[in-house]
Amino acid sequence: FPVTIQGAKVGLLDADVYGPSIPTMFGVNEMPMMRNVDGKELMVPIEKHGIKLLSIGFLIEPGQAVVWRGPMVSSALRQFVNDVDWGELDYLILDLPPGTGDIHLTMIQIVPITGVVMVTTPQEVALADAYKGASMFGLGAEKIPILGVVENMSYFTPEELPDNKYYLFGRDGGKHMAESLNVPFLGEVPIYSLYRDWE
Repeated sequence: FPVTIQGAKVGLLDADVYGPSIPTMFGVNEMPMMRNVDGKELMVPIEKHGIKLLSIGFLIEPGQAVVWRGPMVSSALRQFVNDVDWGELDYLILDLPPGTGDIHLTMIQIVPITGVVMVTTPQEVALADAYKGASMFGLGAEKIPILGVVENMSYFTPEELPDNKYYLFGRDGGKHMAESLNVPFLGEVPIYSLYRDWE
C-alpha cells in the first residue's frame, strides 16, 4: 500500500457516519480496544496495512442503520478526533461523504484541514455534487486548498480482455472537473470486481 511504502504514519478516519465503508474496504470486523492515557480512557484505532483506522462501522452491527440527527453525529465525530489514541501521525485522512452537510462543517471546525482531494465518478449527477463540495472547501469562506481530483469507477477491464477499457459511466468527467478548478487530475480508479485484491 503506497502510504506505508513511503514510510508515512497514516490514520484514516471514516467520517461517513451514515454509510461507513472503511470496515468493508479493509476487511475489518473487530471492535476497537480502549486504553488509559494519562488517566483518560481513549479508543485505540485498528491497524491494518500500517494504517490506523477508525469508523462508526466498527462499533455497530453489520447492516445496522445509524439514525442520528446532526448534533449526535457532530458529537460522535468530535469523540473520534479528541478521544482516540491516534499516536504520532504524519497524515490523518478524513473520508467524508458526498455533499455539504453537518459532517463536513463539523470536521472543518474541529480539525485543521490542510487540503482536500475531490473524488468523483464520471457521471454528470456525481460531478454536480463534487462541484458543490469543491465550492464549499475551495471557494467559500474556509479557503481550504483543493489538492486535486480523482475519478473513481472510471472504466471496466474484463480479465479475459486485459487491453480493453469500457467506460460504462461516461469518460473524462474527473479530468474536466480538474481543468475547470485549475487543479491537478490525480488519476482514474477502474472498477474492480474484487475490491480487496491488493491484500
